[in-house]
Amino acid sequence: MAVKFQYNKTSLNELGKQLKVRQRALPTLQNKESALRLEVRKAKDESDRLVADLEAALQRYDYLAALWNEFEPGLIAITDVELYTKKVAGVKTPALGEIRYEIRPFNAFVKPAWFADGVAILKELSRLGIESEVYQEKARILDYQRKKTTQKVNLYEKVQIPGYQEAIRKIKRYMEDEENLSKASSKIVKNRHAQEEEEASVL
Repeated sequence: MAVKFQYNKTSLNELGKQLKVRQRALPTLQNKESALRLEVRKAKDESDRLVADLEAALQRYDYLAALWNEFEPGLIAITDVELYTKKVAGVKTPALGEIRYEIRPFNAFVKPAWFADGVAILKELSRLGIESEVYQEKARILDYQRKKTTQKVNLYEKVQIPGYQEAIRKIKRYMEDEENLSKASSKIVKNRHAQEEEEASVL
């Protein structure tokens, strides 16, 4: 990125301000980036753990596979999944609240005794599945924000800060050269005046 500037004091002051803003913001952005990196890893690990728990639970209830044929599919349904927003490293992410179920009434005397356990098992399995998905989405959002923050860190660190520093150097060098030229020309003028005065006094 080429920094636009003019060879004057106003431009020098403006570039100095812009440089300070970026130099002050850089450590904060770097901290945010590392915090997001850590949170992405945590969310992914939690999602993986929940998927593993779900698989373990499915294996644990595998012995009931034959009984599920007797279970009525419409007996339990999810009516609402409550999500709320939680800020993590300054980023809004989803968090799982309550999962609401609708359980159709059934006659416990007529239906098999394990129906109540079946409802509890389905609640547990669905909670693990939904929670895992929420953590996957959380990881995706955090990772997207981390990438954006990394881009900004790189922009400041590798492009803008060096660009502003180079522009400031050029302006300072130009102004020094101008000052030296001005001094030299005023010296020449002074010497010429002195010489003219000397010649006039001789006449």
